[in-house]
Amino acid sequence: MGKHRTPYPEELRAQMVRLVKAGRRPEELENEFEPDTGVRHDGLTTAERQELARLRRENRQLKMERDILSI
Repeated sequence: MGKHRTPYPEELRAQMVRLVKAGRRPEELENEFEPDTGVRHDGLTTAERQELARLRRENRQLKMERDILSI
């Protein structure tokens, strides 16, 4: 199954249609309005999420080892 992409807000879609009807090229608008790959302003990037998960696993492991050694 392909990636599911959250639809753009209706307001943004309407703005893009107006700009194309006004003579702008879709490729030009794509470069102007599409976010950079891997850069999000509403949360963590995929790489950051992966690193966070890895660090949490490592932290759990270290706590468990510490608890075992303190007995």
